[in-house]
Amino acid sequence: MNIKQPEVFATTLQKTNAWIHQLSRLLGWDDYQKAYHGLRAVLHVLRDRLPVAEAAHFGAQLPMLIRGFYYDEWKPGATPVKIKTAQELYDLVKKNFAADQNVNPMRLTQAVLQLLAKNLSPGELEKIRANFPEHLREIWAQTERIENLVTV
Repeated sequence: MNIKQPEVFATTLQKTNAWIHQLSRLLGWDDYQKAYHGLRAVLHVLRDRLPVAEAAHFGAQLPMLIRGFYYDEWKPGATPVKIKTAQELYDLVKKNFAADQNVNPMRLTQAVLQLLAKNLSPGELEKIRANFPEHLREIWAQTERIENLVTV
């Protein structure tokens, strides 16, 4: 018996693989499993910092498969998590990233933000950014400086 999968499954798998490949290239990693874990770690920290409605709106912008692991283990009643400093955010990324505790969480976060900037609308990213307190918006400013160096 030949079972044909719905085309939407192939499409989301293709988009997810493209995102993982892009992130791997940004980080210089050849381990796609590690890149998947890195993407998941950063998305969970961003999701948990956002108010519930904005976290849900952001999730809706992600490819279906990425959306699935974005929502995995989410506890909306426990959000938004208060993060006082960029370093605290990076510490949470590192804690979430069990695949390699030697990872540079700032570089990983910046790479994921670059990935989001390439694949989501600028308006959506601005909504997310606006939900972060001024002192945490520096993570985007750092990423934008890196993007400008790369594109020059």
